[in-house]
Amino acid sequence: MNLAELPKTRAEAKTVGATHYFTGKPCKHGHIAPRLVKGICTECRKVEWQAQNERRKELPKSDAAKAAGRRYYERNKDLVKAKAKLRDIDKQREAKRRWIANNKEQRRIYTNIRRRRLRAATPVWQTLEDRQAIRAIYERCARWTKETGVRYVVDHVIPLQGSNVCGLHVPENLQIIPHAMNVAKGNKFYT
Repeated sequence: MNLAELPKTRAEAKTVGATHYFTGKPCKHGHIAPRLVKGICTECRKVEWQAQNERRKELPKSDAAKAAGRRYYERNKDLVKAKAKLRDIDKQREAKRRWIANNKEQRRIYTNIRRRRLRAATPVWQTLEDRQAIRAIYERCARWTKETGVRYVVDHVIPLQGSNVCGLHVPENLQIIPHAMNVAKGNKFYT
């Protein structure tokens, strides 16, 4: 917006049908910025919007808003994922830390569910050698991560909670893969 081209008064802006005008004088809050013909300074409006957004963040989301968010994600999945990859890793970690700090009970529930699934997927006929082999796989994964600097994870080839088939927590069903590949694989079984 070129300030020199804007009308100088509100009356002049109304006459020419403009939406903004610029007097060059500060508003009552001290901003020297264009004003809307409806009467508010553009900088004051930005401050007002930011305050409203902060208040809205504190409110719980309605079911309709959550459903709209899910629909948006489904329609724009590739765009959302591309934007997420561009985010700074430190910001991602900080966001995760904030979520954990604000949702301790939810985190505890997720952890307990995961442990229960793992126990349910561990067969009773598993031997001591099987348990040692599983521990060795997890130790190897940690060693690879430390040595290479690339984050590796232990993945179940056949997921414990797959949509079509469920696997067991046995050495034969475990593989070590990079974390990024595990996230992309999700809860799917590829033959």
